[in-house]
Amino acid sequence: MTAPNPETTARVNWLRRARYFLLAAFLGTIAGFAGVYLTGGLPRNAGVVSDASCINAGLAAKRLMPLSKGEVAAFTPNATPRRATALEFKDGTGRTVSLDEFKGRVVLINLWATWCVPCRKEMPALDELEKKLGGRDFAVLAINLDQRGGDKPRKFLEEIKVKSLLYYEDPTTNVFQKLKAAGRAPGLPSTILVDRNGCELGFMPGPAEWASEDALALIRAALAKN
Repeated sequence: MTAPNPETTARVNWLRRARYFLLAAFLGTIAGFAGVYLTGGLPRNAGVVSDASCINAGLAAKRLMPLSKGEVAAFTPNATPRRATALEFKDGTGRTVSLDEFKGRVVLINLWATWCVPCRKEMPALDELEKKLGGRDFAVLAINLDQRGGDKPRKFLEEIKVKSLLYYEDPTTNVFQKLKAAGRAPGLPSTILVDRNGCELGFMPGPAEWASEDALALIRAALAKN
């Protein structure tokens, strides 16, 4: 048997080590991409450009942080001051309404649909919240996203005896698509809190008990003047 050439053996071992290194680097890259796509990706405020005109909203958001607990523990105050996404939808008469029309009031935007079970469950609490705090300083904008529109959403609200909420809808779902692109509506229901100047204070994916003491404390803190 011929003895192995030391020079050849060293070269083979070097090639093996290089192959293992490249494989490890490749797998690490794949794992990194998987982490981004499987866990929701980048931080919630990644890529958000700070808006100097919303500096007061940034201060208010910090004030809300300790109040994100209990029934509204999933509410995320903004880490970076930002203007709320421009939105248009329809009111109960079919008139096109802009979010800008609500400047001067703190607004809780809620996206819902009749086929969304958690949405249906939280609607009475949103109605109660509007009843307790709604007025010149605050409004709940519950925007229905049933694509077929029609009477189904209205009949549902009548059945559960909603009396304080005004009816708004967007059967085109453009509102949802815009907020989803902004990282504010991963699904339904989704809720966004906006201050009097049209600046975002924070958002919440999923349902909440909006008539609870936790939620009322959160909204009252948002209503407090800086």
